[in-house]
Amino acid sequence: MENKKSHGMISVIAALGANILVTISKFVGYLVSGSTAMMNETIHSIVDCGNQILLLVGDKQAKKGVSKNHPFGQARAKYFYSIVVAMMLFFAGGALGVMEATQKLFHPEHSVENIWLVMSILLFGMVVESFSLRIAFKEIKELNTEKLPLFKFLKESRHSEILIIFAEDTCAVVGLIIAMAGTILTHITGNAMFDAASGLLIGLMLCMAALFLAREFYSLLIGESMTQKDLTVLHCAFERSEINKLINVKTIHLSPTDILVTAKIEFTSAAQDHASTIINDIENNIRHSFPKYKLYIYIETDTFENNYKEKHTLDYGTSKA
Repeated sequence: MENKKSHGMISVIAALGANILVTISKFVGYLVSGSTAMMNETIHSIVDCGNQILLLVGDKQAKKGVSKNHPFGQARAKYFYSIVVAMMLFFAGGALGVMEATQKLFHPEHSVENIWLVMSILLFGMVVESFSLRIAFKEIKELNTEKLPLFKFLKESRHSEILIIFAEDTCAVVGLIIAMAGTILTHITGNAMFDAASGLLIGLMLCMAALFLAREFYSLLIGESMTQKDLTVLHCAFERSEINKLINVKTIHLSPTDILVTAKIEFTSAAQDHASTIINDIENNIRHSFPKYKLYIYIETDTFENNYKEKHTLDYGTSKA
């Protein structure tokens, strides 16, 4: 269990180490060159370092156990800190970069000096960020057990930290390419507008990434169900001769690996006297079907009525024929 819970955090630690090195090199590059793109890249890397620190804090908070005030623990802390990262850091870094680049774009009197040093720093940053992105891809491959297309996996994954690191590292590599293009064009043409324009593009890219991440994390924070594949496996646990009907079943991810499962079932008349034993057996079967998850399971019995959906809450499960 603990080993699986560490998924995604390896990428966070690797990204933090990479970004500390890259931030220092970019800041030195900005001081000696005056490049707007380099300044925006420095801001970007500082934001990234803040991202990883917050994710590590969220991971530590999420590991706190059950308490009187938090009967299911604090596993959702990961999602809270992830949305803070998306809005307060990603977006703030992007907006700050856009404002600074826009000012330089309309007043392109600045110049880019020591261009070869700038290019060397950008190439160094690209190597380091590519290494971090490679680790993120490796973890995605381990987590993507259903072999889904990359974008579909990122949309459906309940691992918020891996989504942040992937988006962050991808933006970092693309941003470095944009910064290199702006620096080269400024050097060739002598027009600093290209440097400012590249800084603007980097800032806009961060803003768009922030909005995408915020949308995904909002859904996770509100509460997403098990994936369709997991739900299919879950329903199989209720396919027993003692159960007349599975009235409904509902699930919600409290974290990537913590799940709340509730179900309402109707027993056959002959099974009524052994209801508690059967329910315990069903719970054990569910836990064995999902060894990677920590499950909170609550099953109750009821009598199915034809107008059940209208009288009770919306049914997200399937009923046996």
